[in-house]
Order: sequence, then structure tokens, then C-alpha cells
Amino acid sequence: MSDIPREEPRPMQPAGESPDHRPAPAAGEPEQARTGTAGESGRTRAGTADESGRTRTAAEPGQAPARAVAPWVRTRLRAAPGAAAGLALLVFVTALLAAALPRVVDAYETEGLRHGIGTAPAHESQLEITYPMEQGATVAPASLREDQERLRRLLPAPLRTDPEQSANGVRTMEPVHGLDPWLPAPGGEPVRFTLSSPSDPAAHTVLRQGRMGKGDPRRPEAVATAATAKVLGLKPGSVVHVPGITAEPVAVTVTGIVEPRDPGRPYWEVDPVLSTPALAMTDHPTEPKPYWQAGLLIAPESGSALASTTGTPEVFWRFPVVTDHLTAQDAAPLAAAVDSARGGPASAEIRRVTGDTGAVATGLDEISAAYAATKAAISPVVAVAVFGIGAVAAVVVAMTGGLFLSRRDGELTLLRARGASLPAIGLRLLGETAAVAVPAAALGLAAAVALVRGPDTPGAPALTGSAPLLPSVLGAALVALIAALVLPVRAMLRHRALRLHGAREDLVDARPSRRRTVAELTLLVLAAGAIGSLRLRGTDDAGDHLVSAAPVFIGVIAALVLVRIQPLPLRWLARPARRMRGAVGPLAIARAARSSATGVLPLLTLVLALTTAAFGGSVLAGVAEARDRAALLATGADARIEGRTEGVPLPPRLTEAVRGAKGVRAALPVQIEYGLALPSPVVTDQPMSAPLVAVDPAAYAKLARETDNGAFPAELLASTGKGGREAVGDTDRVLPALASPEVAARLGDQPQRLNAAAGAFRVRVVAVRDSTPAVRGGDFLVVNAADITNRRETALLVSGAPDGAALRTAVGAGSGELAVTLSTETRRSYVDSPLQSGAEGLYSAAIGAGAAYAVVAVLLSLTRSGPERATLLARLRTMGLTRRQGRRLLGLEALPPAVFAALGGALAGWATVPLLAPGVDLHRLALATAAEGVGASGVVLRADPWSLLLPAVAVVLLTGAAAGIQAWWTGRRSSVKELRAGDAR
Repeated sequence: MSDIPREEPRPMQPAGESPDHRPAPAAGEPEQARTGTAGESGRTRAGTADESGRTRTAAEPGQAPARAVAPWVRTRLRAAPGAAAGLALLVFVTALLAAALPRVVDAYETEGLRHGIGTAPAHESQLEITYPMEQGATVAPASLREDQERLRRLLPAPLRTDPEQSANGVRTMEPVHGLDPWLPAPGGEPVRFTLSSPSDPAAHTVLRQGRMGKGDPRRPEAVATAATAKVLGLKPGSVVHVPGITAEPVAVTVTGIVEPRDPGRPYWEVDPVLSTPALAMTDHPTEPKPYWQAGLLIAPESGSALASTTGTPEVFWRFPVVTDHLTAQDAAPLAAAVDSARGGPASAEIRRVTGDTGAVATGLDEISAAYAATKAAISPVVAVAVFGIGAVAAVVVAMTGGLFLSRRDGELTLLRARGASLPAIGLRLLGETAAVAVPAAALGLAAAVALVRGPDTPGAPALTGSAPLLPSVLGAALVALIAALVLPVRAMLRHRALRLHGAREDLVDARPSRRRTVAELTLLVLAAGAIGSLRLRGTDDAGDHLVSAAPVFIGVIAALVLVRIQPLPLRWLARPARRMRGAVGPLAIARAARSSATGVLPLLTLVLALTTAAFGGSVLAGVAEARDRAALLATGADARIEGRTEGVPLPPRLTEAVRGAKGVRAALPVQIEYGLALPSPVVTDQPMSAPLVAVDPAAYAKLARETDNGAFPAELLASTGKGGREAVGDTDRVLPALASPEVAARLGDQPQRLNAAAGAFRVRVVAVRDSTPAVRGGDFLVVNAADITNRRETALLVSGAPDGAALRTAVGAGSGELAVTLSTETRRSYVDSPLQSGAEGLYSAAIGAGAAYAVVAVLLSLTRSGPERATLLARLRTMGLTRRQGRRLLGLEALPPAVFAALGGALAGWATVPLLAPGVDLHRLALATAAEGVGASGVVLRADPWSLLLPAVAVVLLTGAAAGIQAWWTGRRSSVKELRAGDAR
């Protein structure tokens, strides 16, 4: 019994202290590991640190060594797994968005570059190298093929060509007349042939009759397409004679009839007349005559025979450009490569093959310039949305750090009171957040790379795609850095001085310091500078990105102003509220005026989100309005029906048939006579013509008013009562007319005589308008149809919401020579480039992401104040407050901050739009393919009421719903835990 060791008696420990004589943790504070918590001043209770940094407790004599203390990071993450999971989810989503953004932008910019080249006419999107062929010169097909490969190797990167569609040969630069009398000659004009000997015709055609041409320069042979043979009456064995440089014409024997293989490919598209003949008109000013344009495919072996014709022959090499390897980063190198081939170092190398007379022709420089101009106009507008959503995301991440700090404030205060240093606290907190943020950001980066790969590009890595990886890595790294640093930095700033446990932390004692005032004034100056710069120089950031951040600065200033003034109206409102029956209303207003939940970050998040939504919604609304306006101006009404060629009259009962079609509200027939020669009161050698439009004044004035397109009073075109067939001889009658500014200046103030197909009469301009529905821009002259002599309606303007199929059915039953144009179809044609659709999609995504972050901000704000609200509710319930009253109290307390945030965000968004509108150019974003002057003046950024009101109302409703749910859940919980002894809240 004496060998059994006795346990030494322990002294009595004071109440409220732990067994190791440390104060017990306050109620609600996270418990620390009993083996030593934060390394107060780097020390432990009774141990030393080994080389790895782990703290080991000293072993008592005769006992086994103590086990190593659990690491701080693992202990803290296990103590609050829900908070760690929430932070990881937020960082993952934010890193995913930050990493996906540059890849999305690169994807639609790459598609825009490829689309611009791929949809351009074949003769513009290819490189053509030529040199004039001297008379009597000869070229061999084999030498042309060798030179083609040499020239292909000389083209600088990133130019790549399609070998299958490349061609070489000899062609006539000027059409040559067919001399044979049996060839068709409408209007007495002979056929004009284009002679060309493209290489490898057998690979691009299907032989239908005869054989492929061979021959030699002395006996040239050719093949013709089936369409050409049908129009001109050609067949195998036909001989076509064309003028030669000598008195003897050149005879070309047609040996076969072929069908083009893949007629939509560049081999045929460069010169469409080779496959399909076209009826053209001579350029005679008084008597234009029709004639046929056609082409003959000369055999490559007979190409030298073209040197004997009068068609100015030239040798050519055509290189269609492929685009599947191009990315957005290749736009500038592509333009530089084209410049080098046309007049730079590559041009000198090319001339070594072609000679000094060689030339390079291409439209790639214009395509690249148009792409660069569109990108330059769209990118700064997109950057405004990117900066806005980026600022919202950063503030939400900072709010998360603030939530963690508020939950652990008592713990950190206790650690500082026990001697813990700021660097030690900061490093330990950094380890906690980095252990969560870095893996989450890495997963977000991996998800972005996997989900957004961009267009297919040969040779691109299988895992990352064609989009550059570095911007995505930097975006995810920035998110991880902010998420990891926000908690330790805020903790070090908050606890840089020792603080009293349980001190008051609402707006009553939050006095703005001088540093805060200076910071707010600095932001105000930056915001004013950004706005002024944007209004002066437009959306061109010039590399400093200050302009793109202007809406963010406006939102920041609005939030700071709201934080300063928000308590005042609430306190003023609290005075009359004291006279209300019951304590819920006055208490809710008083708490809302002092609550710490109404801090800067929650309010800033909501204001920035609402400002971004308002600006983005206004941009999208402005783009949609501009396209609707341009389509309406181009069509003249909701639909337009007219002949496929000018002057085709409408069938007799077409108007009644159209009025009965589905969706048609009204149909207005008009008479349009194009190319009317206009007189001038002064002697001039400058001829001028304009369309003459005859309309029903009442119906036409209504249409102009409804479409806001040159509205005018119908009384201006009142009838003179002298129209109709009986007025043929009365050429002195004066018709009132509505004219464009140029036509009005041409005719002057006095009546001028017109000799038109509609009749002979005089007109006086009584009103001037910039546009009119019947004519697509340009000049016009509108008169009353009742006053003209020869009535012949040529167009029908349809109003309403016409169904395209029903309308075309009604028109097709009357005539097959009429074309139907709907404004909705015209509108869709304006969205031509992926640059437009990609930018619009990005703006929509930015608005959606901003709304999501606003929801997270509301939830974080309510979560941060949740424990304090629960304690208040428990205490008030001991004083007789019912559950229903408690829920009303918590719900009403959360509404005033939400209302202030909604009002501030709506006002900031409303102020942002007119301030930035003069510097924002939406024309290229809205109308990439619209004709010049069609709707361009109407593309103005205006505040969209729905974009201002809907998000603001949604914020208030969301806050009220979240506060109500929180109040309901809090009311169901027991009050014992909240009122336990020692609770410091």
C-alpha cells in the first residue's frame, strides 16, 4: 500500500477560472484547445517548441513523454467546419468567375475575328498576287504551281492558306466581247466574257457533257458551266470568238459542260460570273441597255492564249485564308503580316518571284481594322461591368472576413490581453484562411479551365484549350489572396490596441476619424476625375482603367454618404414613433439607427450591385432600343412589301389580302418613283435626283407619328382638288410637298416644275423632315397621292405584329415578284458579330452575378447580427414580449437599412447613366451591320426605369424575407442558452 503513489491535493480554484488558473471562456466564445491556444507571445503552458514548430509539453519525472499538441489550423477548422465550408464555397465561386472571365472574353473575341474573316466576300478575305502578262508571253502550268508553293512559304505568320482552294493561272482583267452573231444579245449589246484558266479545274467540277479542255496557246480550249451553257446556247464543239490584239480574233473551242463542285467555296466565289451568268445594264446615262456577263474556264495548258486577247491578261495566284488557328491575340500580328505582304519585308521577297510588277491585293487589312474598331468600342463598355462586379465580389469576400472577425472578437481580445503579439495572431489567422482559400481557388481555376475552353484551335493543349491561361491564374490567385488576407488584416487593424471586453460597437460611438474623412475625400476626388475623364475622352481607358471604374467610384461615394447620413432620419423618425402604441415600432427604429449591421461593407455591397445592375440594364436596354429603332427606320413600318425590282406595281387586291393576314393592324399603300430628276432655281451643273412618294396624308401622317419617323400634320399635304386623269393638261397646279433638307435646299422657296411618271406638275416645299417611313434614309419628296395624274401603288407599309409566314402566304398568292421585309428580321441582322453577342451575354452575366452577391451580402449581414438579435429577443421575452412581437421587431429592424441601400443604389445608378452617357458609344455594340446613318443618332445611353426599380425593390423584399425567416427561427429556439450566467453579449 505504501508503494502506491498518492495524488497531491489540488488547491481550490476560483469560480469562473479553468483548472490551469486561466479565466474560463466567455459564453458564446469558441473554446480553445486545452493544450494551449494561440501561443501567447510565442509561449505555451509548460513546453517548448521543436524544430518543426510544434509545441510539446514537458513530461513529469517518471512519466512518458506527452503527446504533441494538435496544430492550430486543424483545430480551428474542426471547431467551425460550417464557416470553413462557407468560405470555401464563396472563394470557389468567386475564383471560378474571375478565372472564367478572361477566357470568355478571349473566346468571343476569337470567334469575332474568325467570323469577320469567314463571312467576308471571298475576294476580300483572300490574298491575291498578280502581275500583268505581256503580249506574246507564255506561262507553263508547272511553273505556276512551283511559284505558288514558293509564294505560300513567303507569307508571314499568322497567315495560313487553304491549299485545296488555292488557284493559279491567267485571266483577263477586262471583259471581252463575244463576236459570234448566234450569241444572245438583249438590247443589242453583245455578251461580255471573262476568260480565266484556274488551276486543276477537274478537281472542282463535275463533267456533264464532252471532255475537259486541253489544247495549247494556238488552239485554246475551254469548258463552260451548265448555267452558262443554258443561257448562251453553248454545247461541246461550240466555238466562241473574242477580239485579239491582231486583226484575227481568238477562237476558243468549248469541249465540255461542267457543274461546279462546292460552288460556295472560294474557288468559285472569287469570280461568280465563271459559274453563273448575270444580266447587267450598260452605264449609258439616258438609255441603259441589258447585256449578259459570262465566263469561260480556259484549260490551264491554253492559258497563254489569253495574252493574244484584248482583255488585258494577268497572271494570278489566289490564296484563301484559313481562320481555324487564329485567336484574339492574332489580330494585331495578322494586320502586321498583311502590311508586310503588301509593302514590307515580305513584299520584297514576293517580288523576287513575280518580278517588279507584282502586286498583292487583299481586303484582310480592312477586315482587321473593322474588327479592331468594333473591339475598341465594345471592350471599354464591357470593362465597366467587369469592374463593377469585381468590386462587389471583393466587398462580399471582405464581409465574410468581417463576419469571422465578429464571431471571434472575444477570443482575439482575450489573446491580446494575455500578451499575444499582432504578428503571431495575423500569421495564425492567415494559416487558417489560406488553408481554405488556396485549395478552393485552385478548384475554381480548374473548373473555369474545364468549362470555358473557347473555340476549337488546331494544336491547342487538350487540357487548357486555346485561351491563354495566365490571366485566369492571376484572377484566381487574386481571389485567393484577398480571401486569405482579409481576416488577418482586419483582425490586426482592429486589435492593434488593447480593447475592453464587451465594449459597445454600434454607430453611437463610431465617430468618423480624420483618416476616414481623408480617405473618403480621396475617393471623391478620384470619382470626380474618372467621370470627368470619361466625359472628355470617351470610354478609351488609355491603359489606366480609371474610366472603367467610374461607376464603382460613384457607388462607393454614395455608400459612404449614406452611412454618414443614415442614422439622422432614423433618429428623427424615432421621436414621433415614441407616441405609437406598443414598443415594437419605436424599438425597431431605435435599433436600426444604432445597429452595427448597418456598417459600410453591407451597404457598399448593395449600392455597388444596384449601380452595376442599373448601368448594365441601361446598356442592354439602350442596345435593344437602338436596334428596334434602326430596324423600324430601315423598314419604314413593322413590315414592308414591294417589288424585287424598282417600279413593280402591286397586284389589284393585295392590300385587302394583307389587311386580313394574322397580326396586321393596318396596311398603307404608297407610290414611290425612284430617281426623279430635280430642277434648281439657280443654274448648276450638279444633277440631283430623289424618290417621289405619293401617299394618303391622313394615314401616312399617322404612321409617321406612331413610328416617330418624320412626323408631320396631315393638313400640310392638303389636296388641291386638281388631281386625277383630267388634270393631265394642267401643269401649272402647285402641290404642297414634304422634303428632306437637301431636296428642300435644291428646290428653294418657289414652286418648281417636275416631269415625273406620276404626272407633270409644280411643287412647293411646305415642311422639311430628316426622314420619312416610305424611304430608307437619304433624300425624298412626299406629295398627296390624290393630286397626281398617274396612280400606281408600288409599296405597302404594314403596321402591327404581322406573322411572317401568313404575310408571305398572302403576298405569294398575289405575285411572286414581291419581297416581304419584316422589321424583326432586319433587327436580327444587326447582331452580326460574336463580339456583340458575347459582350451582351457578359453584361447579362454581370448583372446576374451582382444580384447573387447582393443576396450573399444580405445573408452575411443578418448572420453577423444573428447572435446579438437572439440575445435581445430572449431578454425582451423575459419582459413580456410575445413571440409574434419579437418576430415583428427583428423584421422591422432589418428593413430601414435595406430601404436606404435600395434608394442609394437606385439614385447612384440613375446618376451614373447620365454622367457617363456622353462618353459611352453603343453604336458598334448595337448596330454592327446597319447602314451609315440608319439609327446611329438614336444610340444614346439612357437610364432604364425597370433596371433602376426592379433590383431596388428586390433588395427590400429579399431583406424582409430573410429577416422574417431569421426571426421565425430565432423565436423557436429556447432562451436558456442565450441568458445563461456569464454571457457577455
